[in-house]
Amino acid sequence: MKLAILDRDGVINYDSAQFIKSPDEWKPIPGSLEAIARLNHAGYRVVIASNQSGVGRGLFDMGALNAINDKMYRALAQVGGRIDALFYCPHAAESSCDCRKPKPGMLLDIAQRFNVDLDGVPSVGDSLRDLQAAAAAGARPMLVLTGKGRKTRASGGMPDGTLVFPDLSEAVRQIVQ
Repeated sequence: MKLAILDRDGVINYDSAQFIKSPDEWKPIPGSLEAIARLNHAGYRVVIASNQSGVGRGLFDMGALNAINDKMYRALAQVGGRIDALFYCPHAAESSCDCRKPKPGMLLDIAQRFNVDLDGVPSVGDSLRDLQAAAAAGARPMLVLTGKGRKTRASGGMPDGTLVFPDLSEAVRQIVQ
């Protein structure tokens, strides 16, 4: 099975320092939805792995998170794309949970759910913690320069072998070639 793991905020949609708290605040990055559809059409299962600490901080509830994700699903369907599964960590940053990136727990759960080895599986993110979780789980870390990506690249310390792309569209071109 071909699998691709994507972070949500900053990769698929514009991010915000104040969190994406409602469907109105969720706005796709140009080309990102079409890139997911290209993955789908190339036979990839697409899974989102996203820290959503706004839930744990009380900034928005599960109803709002579900409404945001529903908006994303509908927008994807309009361009022929889909998300096969969505995994998220609702815990606050100070939590000691195993699912919050940079820990690999969420990605390991994805591997178990889909019964796959993550070796070489592309994992696209815009933050260092996305890349660290990918590397720790054995996936192939890929940085996009949207969202926090430019700052992440400038800060350094990325896992060895991290591939860097301007956006999700360019990352997907590399993945499906």
